[in-house]
Amino acid sequence: MRHAVVFSGLLGAAAVAALVTGLQPATARPPAVPATALNGARLAEYRGVRVPVPAGWEVHRLDLDPTRCVRHDRPAIYLGRPGPQPDCPARLIGGAETLHIEPLDGASGASGTARGFGAFGLSGASEAEQRRRAAEVRAGKLARFTIRENADHQVRVDLREAGASVTGVYGGGTRELQAVIRSIRLTTEWIAEPPPSTHEGGTAQDESTVTILTEHGESWAKGRGFDTCTAPSRRAMAAWRRSYSVANIYIGGASRGCSQPNLTRSWIRAVRRMGYRLIPTYVGKQAPCNRDSFRVHFKAKAAAAEGRRAAAAAVARARALGIPRGMPIYFDMEAYRGKARCRRAVLNFLDAWSRGVADREYVSGVYSSAASGGRDLGRATGITRPTAIWFAQWDGKPNPYATPYLRDHWWHPHRRIKQYRGSHRERHGGIALNIDSNIVDGRVY
Repeated sequence: MRHAVVFSGLLGAAAVAALVTGLQPATARPPAVPATALNGARLAEYRGVRVPVPAGWEVHRLDLDPTRCVRHDRPAIYLGRPGPQPDCPARLIGGAETLHIEPLDGASGASGTARGFGAFGLSGASEAEQRRRAAEVRAGKLARFTIRENADHQVRVDLREAGASVTGVYGGGTRELQAVIRSIRLTTEWIAEPPPSTHEGGTAQDESTVTILTEHGESWAKGRGFDTCTAPSRRAMAAWRRSYSVANIYIGGASRGCSQPNLTRSWIRAVRRMGYRLIPTYVGKQAPCNRDSFRVHFKAKAAAAEGRRAAAAAVARARALGIPRGMPIYFDMEAYRGKARCRRAVLNFLDAWSRGVADREYVSGVYSSAASGGRDLGRATGITRPTAIWFAQWDGKPNPYATPYLRDHWWHPHRRIKQYRGSHRERHGGIALNIDSNIVDGRVY
């Protein structure tokens, strides 16, 4: 969930357009959020950044609650740096409006396109000019701006006067988040918080084997895997390496359920050096018949276009994280139930996804329920199927081939991952996580 927002009123529209790609000056203010949403008594303040709290939104101080998960499935404002190991549920689907304000030096490039704008884009302005314009911000004279929608449903603005970065996530539309960001004000001063400990500690002896095999130029892995909503700390990954050899990572998407403060190029390099292999997964818009279950879904008539868009965005995220060409990227298409029109739309979307990923020299994969996406893709004709499948069937049996929903010759051999147990809590090396369990005989990085 990426891309940046800047307070454009401090510069002319032409100058802002030159500074920021992906923003467009607003020609008219969009319809306002109802007054009850923004004019309540509650204010959230962090590091000199003050914002009214919309009705129904939660507020969490991460420095006081370091295990708090930065979730994208319910409206909330998060203040401060995430702890090294947030206690996140194993599986969340995002789509709610959230705002995360953290120290600028601690903002994660993995969660958004980092942009540095000096004093709101005034890096060449004099100190006096910067002070004057910062005073305008404190006085509430922020210009109107428009969030241009993007595939990851995420925007970011760096507030250097406060030493803070603001990351916003939106669901089906940008209006409410846009109104919240427009309401941000700066106070006259702030008190810096102490940085958290960065000690990751320890290494783990490898007691969980991962077999990396190659045939006809293709590589795959066999082993035990887990997935959890947010990438664990390096310390947790080292502790868990005794028991697991493959881990999923959620690299982006409009429906990604959690913040990813740990997920960086260096994290990926570090855990791969531990011996892990990774399942890069992109959680984008969901099936049109899931409109009651998920906030962000694609329309049936736009399925192919949305599939192509998701492929382009996912590959961009993979490249940003240092995942090379030739590696798999899985699209998370959650279980769906619908009539033939919905199933056709899903297949059109996933056909375009697989083509788009392959055109960019990555390997296409799909995660879904065995009884919906897995079975529908296997039965389909006239489409490009994904090269690899990751299917959910929570029967407690760690065997990727014994399933009534997928025929044995589909994605065989070495192209399957089975999620055989749903959300539960495990402890290894003294560290507990909420996970789903997987057995792997398929394509990973």
